[in-house]
Amino acid sequence: MTILEAEEKVKSFQEKLALWGRRVNSVNFTSFPLFDEITLDPVHPVEPRVRESIIMHLENLKVIIEGIILTIQVADSWRFAKLKSNHSDDIWESVRKAFAYFWDLYGRIWHGYELHGLENIPEGPCVVTFYHGAISIDHIIFVARYFLLTHRVCVSVVHRYFFKLPGLQSLLEAFSTISGTKEECMNALKNGRVVAVAPGGAREALFSDETYKLVWAHHKGFAQLAIDARVPIIPMYTENIREAYRMPKERRLTRWLFEIIRLPLIPPYGGLPVKLRAHVGEPIPYNPNITAEELAEKTKTALQNLIHRHQQIPGSMWKAFLARFEKTQKND
Repeated sequence: MTILEAEEKVKSFQEKLALWGRRVNSVNFTSFPLFDEITLDPVHPVEPRVRESIIMHLENLKVIIEGIILTIQVADSWRFAKLKSNHSDDIWESVRKAFAYFWDLYGRIWHGYELHGLENIPEGPCVVTFYHGAISIDHIIFVARYFLLTHRVCVSVVHRYFFKLPGLQSLLEAFSTISGTKEECMNALKNGRVVAVAPGGAREALFSDETYKLVWAHHKGFAQLAIDARVPIIPMYTENIREAYRMPKERRLTRWLFEIIRLPLIPPYGGLPVKLRAHVGEPIPYNPNITAEELAEKTKTALQNLIHRHQQIPGSMWKAFLARFEKTQKND
């Protein structure tokens, strides 16, 4: 069997999944004969949540199949890469899609990831400010989901030391990841991009805790950027992100090392399959009559209110895990 034949078979199965989903949505289970026999019993009708669960699993399976197709396409792109003189854009587009499907699938399966309030992110340029967990796995999943839903690549600001890791710089650049200089951010906004930044950065990742306090110090660069670019600021927060990964309780050594070399050397712990729900808040519009200090404080208040509205404080790993079994609050 050739690669093209295999791809055709996979696409055919993908079409069947869509058909099965439509049938289940219409309370028709003929695609699943054994289950259909059970549902014929009028004494025990199928509950809506069972139908919703089947549809959700079919959607997850569809994502897996799409990931397989893209993996084949990426392999083909790399195979012929050396035969092209100007191939980089095509290759990275396939790589972006493959990575996006992978991380979105990871978010769906491991964390039951949900994204709420996506309509608050405008089609034009804006600055998204988010809370930085011990590991910002939630932001990676958000970037993937946002790309798949809107076909836009979110520009993410990360610590500059990531660009010094061997083999990582090209991949970071392919996903529009920048070190966050004012010139880089302004260029992105002028080109109509969404720029995402965590004002707390590594300090917030290391020294915030299950109380979800923002650790921004006096950071206001993001606010000045929004004022200079005349764009809105969008606060965003992921529920239970501190329950997925946490830092050790002993902070003195961590803080001492961080203040000396400005790098997070103490690893977090966790990786638990807790429920993650990302909440995108209402935009803070551009106001020419506000200072950077005032805008930074206004953004901080908006983000803290978003946390208080959606997060149990102090956080609980156990309750965050049990939330996986609650009904999905779909909004994306």
